[in-house]
Amino acid sequence: MERIELDNVLPAVFSGRDNIISDLWLGKLCFEKGKSYLIEAASGTGKSSLCSFIYGYRKDYEGLISFDDADIKNFSGSTWTEIRQKNLGMMFQELRLFPELTAGENVILKNNLTHFRDEAQIRKWFSMLGIEDKWAEPVGRMSFGQQQRVAFIRMLCQPSDFLFMDEPVSHLDDANGKIMAKILYDEIRERGVGVIVTSIGRRLEMNYNAEIKL
Repeated sequence: MERIELDNVLPAVFSGRDNIISDLWLGKLCFEKGKSYLIEAASGTGKSSLCSFIYGYRKDYEGLISFDDADIKNFSGSTWTEIRQKNLGMMFQELRLFPELTAGENVILKNNLTHFRDEAQIRKWFSMLGIEDKWAEPVGRMSFGQQQRVAFIRMLCQPSDFLFMDEPVSHLDDANGKIMAKILYDEIRERGVGVIVTSIGRRLEMNYNAEIKL
């Protein structure tokens, strides 16, 4: 996948409003592979809806969202399964980790499905992000900021053309945010992925190709 395009898109819940001021809604926007984007949003402006639209969980919007010129509303369930396996990496705001499993198990479980990384690389990321001592710790006993780092590493174990992260540093300190940014720069340089980050306040500091006000 090379492009994610939005053309005149608007969540159905906003239909009929005449006071929408946005760089994204009701406009034309193209996310390109190999580039990075920041979407800044205020609460209630549709950020969570956007994530659900792009990941195929919801279709309650007007306009067109396309992947490489293909309208995603026409995708079958099997097509979405393939896209989520090969093209889209998603770090959800609510993380969706298994609290009863350890940090290491949460990541290895994903990697055993994809066989995309080796354990040495995964453990290196744990060390870089300061959670190497949490490898055998149940996720349910970890702070939310620590869980964010686990979810971030798990996302990197997914083959993808685009990495989509919903508020990935809301509970991280600046030092770990910088390390996360460095890892993403490496992914852009080495794999050519596209990176899309959302924020409602605390932002992941990167030199984005574009900053978008939702």
